[in-house]
Amino acid sequence: MKAITRREAAKRVVGSLLAAPAILHGYRRSGDKPNLLFLWTDQQRANTLAAYGNRSFRVPVMNDLAAHSVVFGRCYDSQPVCTPARSTVMTGLWPHQNDCTNNNIPLPAGTKTVPELLNDAAYRTGYMGKWHLGDEVFAQHGFQEWVSIEDAYIKHYSDEAKRKVRSSYHHFLERLGYKPDTPNGIFSRPFACRRPLEQCKPAFLSGEAAEFIMKHRREPWMLYVNFLEPHPPYLGPLDDLYSDAEAPLPRNYPGRGVDREPAFYESLRKVQREEIENWIGWKRHTPSVATSNGAWRDALRTLNRHYAGLCSQVDRALGKILWTLEASGQADNTIIVFTSDHGEMGGSHCLIQKSVMYEEAMHVPLLLRVPWRQSRQVNITQPVSHIDLVPTILELLHGKATESLPGESWLGLLEDRPRREDHVFVEWTDKQGGPDARTVIAPDGWKLILYDKDNSMLFHRDRDPLEMSNLYYHSEHQATVRALRERIQKWQQRQADKMPLPDLA
Repeated sequence: MKAITRREAAKRVVGSLLAAPAILHGYRRSGDKPNLLFLWTDQQRANTLAAYGNRSFRVPVMNDLAAHSVVFGRCYDSQPVCTPARSTVMTGLWPHQNDCTNNNIPLPAGTKTVPELLNDAAYRTGYMGKWHLGDEVFAQHGFQEWVSIEDAYIKHYSDEAKRKVRSSYHHFLERLGYKPDTPNGIFSRPFACRRPLEQCKPAFLSGEAAEFIMKHRREPWMLYVNFLEPHPPYLGPLDDLYSDAEAPLPRNYPGRGVDREPAFYESLRKVQREEIENWIGWKRHTPSVATSNGAWRDALRTLNRHYAGLCSQVDRALGKILWTLEASGQADNTIIVFTSDHGEMGGSHCLIQKSVMYEEAMHVPLLLRVPWRQSRQVNITQPVSHIDLVPTILELLHGKATESLPGESWLGLLEDRPRREDHVFVEWTDKQGGPDARTVIAPDGWKLILYDKDNSMLFHRDRDPLEMSNLYYHSEHQATVRALRERIQKWQQRQADKMPLPDLA
């Protein structure tokens, strides 16, 4: 593949903005049952969009969508790692309730997802992209059409005979003449990431989604499209799109002065230093270079540039999907949700990826566009949780609240009605013998993280947005600790959560 310069990459990203297709009229009216277009990414932290303060990333489609959406400024996932977070997005249940408490645990067959909960035969349903909730390439849980992109989870399939089946994207690459690059006969993620822009997973998904939208324009539909990017391996055809100044290291790098940080976090740092060369090609020549702060800083700079390029790559794909929606004549009758399963540390506190209770791993973008309710940006500053997504979607689709789920529709929040719960809770369950945690985020800025077998933390997000001052062990803040700990206890009682909380400091 010929290298793409920054100027050429920028042209590719924005070039298709100049020509929108003609709009088709007369297929479905605004009073018909609404469609749902659920767009989500993997490992995209909140501060990648202009609505969250980032005006350097070139993501014009995301930014334009935000300008016509409800922007939830402080949205948190249910657990900062893939499978558990996804399980909540799809079912409206906490990970400890649907049994998906760690990666690669399949969603139980009897646990219902949104199309099963809606239970409306009029809808055509589709799921496209990464699933990571078991039996990756097979249609399931109420989705009639299924387009898969991942073959990395074959060993976790429920039936060994299924392990010979390959993803939709695998067959797409074979039709282009490519041969699998691994001994087990699949295309590796690095191989897929290094294809030309039009052959990478985001472009593939955008084409499949566009086809679905046009094909079903005469009937109500529900479509989930999940992109792998900007998840590792932090590689893509837009790697050179950004400079260090445009995608800088976070302000809390190195950020390792947190008093009595959980020991678990330091063990993660050691593993991540070893893994990063596999993701971004960082070559270690000598042990001294491998462990030096300078080499680690350079690797993180590369990671952040590539990460920004992946966000722009997804943005380009989103553009095709949303332009097709407009062209099909259904934009005024389609609910659009945009979010991510969890965030990315990106060097904050010298950490990458997720699995920790720092803000960068937990705080995700969340945009909700309901065209018949609002056409301009509406900002919600109160903290909210992914646990409320499913109840909100179901109320928008069938017009009534769902009381059987632990979450609560946001329509009441948007209409200034009081909520049952104004605090947000986040879980962490470690099936490998490590510490478990429960976190509560209060609307007044306090955030308490309780680990059962490790140090706990207390931050005030408004006064300390970089989370550098752990106040948990300060005597003057023990009243706050007790009050927030009681909040977690009450939440545990309501949600039948059995993690033992640590004794007070």
